Amino acid sequence: MEIKTRHYRHLSAEQRAMIAIGMKQGQSMRAIARWVGCSASTVSRELRRHGGAEGYDATAAGLGYRERRRRSVRRRKLVEGSSLWRAVDHRLRFLHWSPEQIAATLRRMHPGDPAWSISHETIYAAIYAHPRGSLREGLIEVLAQRKPQRGRRRRTAAKCGLHVPDALRIAERPEDVTARKLPGHWEGDFLKGAYNRSAVGTLVERKTRFVVLCKMDGCDAAAALEGFTRQLKRLPAFLRESLTYDRGSEMACHEELARRLNIDVWFADPYAPWQRGSNENTHGLIRRYLPKGMDLSTVSQYTLNRIAGLLNGRPRKTLGWRTPNEALAEEIASFNKSVALDS
Repeated sequence: MEIKTRHYRHLSAEQRAMIAIGMKQGQSMRAIARWVGCSASTVSRELRRHGGAEGYDATAAGLGYRERRRRSVRRRKLVEGSSLWRAVDHRLRFLHWSPEQIAATLRRMHPGDPAWSISHETIYAAIYAHPRGSLREGLIEVLAQRKPQRGRRRRTAAKCGLHVPDALRIAERPEDVTARKLPGHWEGDFLKGAYNRSAVGTLVERKTRFVVLCKMDGCDAAAALEGFTRQLKRLPAFLRESLTYDRGSEMACHEELARRLNIDVWFADPYAPWQRGSNENTHGLIRRYLPKGMDLSTVSQYTLNRIAGLLNGRPRKTLGWRTPNEALAEEIASFNKSVALDS
């Protein structure tokens, strides 16, 4: 059985003139509809909107139609130059927040105010709706993925090179680490520079998503040992419980690292980056500041601390739109309170 599909078309100026002529000649609505080439209900609605059978005027009906069409167009909420646009633009360009973080923060700052209630999809649409040019490219550049079009996925190949004893595999890691119930459990990796000749160590605390960046004096195991030891020793001891890493050869000195920091070291499975998802996602954010192909040996620890500060000041959806700084401060305050009660 063939299914009929209806195609609705708006009346043209010529069709309105034909309706006016038909009404003056005293024709019925059905006769006019056959002449115009539309349904009788269309003629009936057109007359009802514009003065009825006695007062219908084709010119006035056309003006009314165009005015209704103008009002029916949905007004853009994010208009360039508005206060809302300036708030979004500042967080995109200078704080490097994601559209979702911006939308959630504005709702928290202005609860119940519809003028400041905006979805992250609206922000994305405003960015990608810009005509091609420097403004659009500049806005896309501050997004995490920097995709020229939405929806394209990038794929990277994973590598493994370190033999790991069965006792240190991630499958043996305690359940409380996986559940993210307690602070002090970290995910780590190397962020490589140009030609894999320089690197920055990256550490992300699993519960609070707090980021620590470590300057490395090379890409080998000795550099990893010294760099991670130097930065992790700055943290309170209760925040040094475990480190989950991939099987890169730079972790060949993991036993010495565990001894120096009194920390457990676990290793993810080969070709399983999702087992260190927090760290992998953080790499995408860090690449805004340390792009691929850059010589990372020229980056100072001071610069790395500033980058980490920007990342730790970003509100995170997984933290209820708190920042990692706020989440870590709460954990430290809770620990100090429990120590005071025990003493």
